[in-house]
Amino acid sequence: MRISRLYVTAALNVGSQISLDDDAAHYVRSVLRLKQDQQIVLFNGEGGEFSGRFSEVSRKSVRVAIEAFIDRDVESPLTVRLGMGISRGDRMDWAVQKAVELGVNHLTPLTTERCVIKFNDEKKQQRQQHWQHIIDHAAEQSGRTRPPVLGEISALSDWVSLQQGLKVFLDPYAEHCLADLQPENQQLTLLSGPEGGFSDQERGIAKAAGFIPVRMGARILRTETAVLAALSAVQSLWGDFR
Repeated sequence: MRISRLYVTAALNVGSQISLDDDAAHYVRSVLRLKQDQQIVLFNGEGGEFSGRFSEVSRKSVRVAIEAFIDRDVESPLTVRLGMGISRGDRMDWAVQKAVELGVNHLTPLTTERCVIKFNDEKKQQRQQHWQHIIDHAAEQSGRTRPPVLGEISALSDWVSLQQGLKVFLDPYAEHCLADLQPENQQLTLLSGPEGGFSDQERGIAKAAGFIPVRMGARILRTETAVLAALSAVQSLWGDFR
């Protein structure tokens, strides 16, 4: 029988009990439909995971008794920071989910010239929370014990100036491909554009910040496909797909 995994923000210690927050408790009761005395695996992003058992599952409270620590690590040796131009609706959600599954360590949504979505402060907060939920659930499903960090929505011009290591951006008109390059100290920063790609000005900004344009084959890929293809390629070249 498959044992469910759950990401929590609480401190986890063998022999203790924790109460799940309202969202997690609702997920356990109404989605997973788990019962008292059933097993669960918990992780909080600090490394490893903990096996436990429900000591209470009720409308009032959901509590887990933590029984054992499992020293488990599935992280890639390649550290990947991803800046991703914001695209509409399901495209962005799908790309965020797959980026988690493919081992990204830090993900930042970026506003660009061709970004069709406009954000006020309230909408920014709502989208951040939405993407954080996608990240948490993707980490649960994929077996990761250290979910990637979600950066705040940033302007491309601000984000590129803060990056280090090997820096590349996806450009269907580039001369280089990823196999021509080599990451520095197993660290890579990847920049992917929105629907419609980068403007000429944004290409110039990225190059001025040290980003190298790379192509993903001879065909022009949709924004969500480009992210998936690039992350698969870098994990095959330098990560844990080898």
